[in-house]
Amino acid sequence: MTEVGTDDDTQLEFERGTGVLYVFGRQVKRFRMRLGMNREELGLVTGYSPATIASIEQGRRIPSDHFIDKADEMLDASEVLKEMKEEIRKARYPLFFQGAATLEREAVELHAYDSQVVNGLLQTEDYARCVFEMHRPALDDETIERRLAARMLRQEVFTKGSVSLMSYVMEEVVLRRPIGGTCVMRGQLERILQVGQKRNVDVQVMPTNREEHAGLAGPFKLIETSEGRRIAYAEVQKSSTLYTERKSVRELEAQYGIIRAQALTPSESMAFIERLLGET
Repeated sequence: MTEVGTDDDTQLEFERGTGVLYVFGRQVKRFRMRLGMNREELGLVTGYSPATIASIEQGRRIPSDHFIDKADEMLDASEVLKEMKEEIRKARYPLFFQGAATLEREAVELHAYDSQVVNGLLQTEDYARCVFEMHRPALDDETIERRLAARMLRQEVFTKGSVSLMSYVMEEVVLRRPIGGTCVMRGQLERILQVGQKRNVDVQVMPTNREEHAGLAGPFKLIETSEGRRIAYAEVQKSSTLYTERKSVRELEAQYGIIRAQALTPSESMAFIERLLGET
């Protein structure tokens, strides 16, 4: 079984404030007005500006878990707002990625091959911002900030998640492509080295001069959940696919194994990145 994601038009329509964000915002406004509380007062107890409160109430900004908890408490919402927390978490991601993001957060194993840019879980904030700013057609500032916040939030898997084993294989060209300029790339290479030192994380580099390469069909990731489900996810241009059929997943697992065997070993890769950092 495969699930194909939506195109960018549907995705952006969702991100502009439809669905659960709109409903959540209306609920916040209703509870606030019931108590006769203005936005400035709610902002003081939640740590948000009145303008941000307005954006949340209009369904244009995704609230944090902290805001949801504090707002539910201060507005005496009887956990009505808290009950929407999981759906709000999903809304942090583009529509096509929501299923994969949920699985990623719950994974016990996570493996990825990347050929264009550094994997999202390894990106620094500066690098990620540059990636989003290069999107064509261009994204508006609000969408960029929303996606950036979501990407940084995903990186909590390194500190709070249940993932016990991760591996990342990336093309040498990904590390040499100076996205954002020298300073941004130095920070990005340092970030990869930092994550690569974790005992449960392997980082590998696929040299450009390899004559045999099993990953020419493009990037993908493999996920195993705590229930033992094995899933694969791939994005190409405006569409994405979540593979759940065992045959398809098994083929990609075998492909990933070959890719890892063809790449530099983790220790060789870390040494390679250190040398590249010295040249940057």
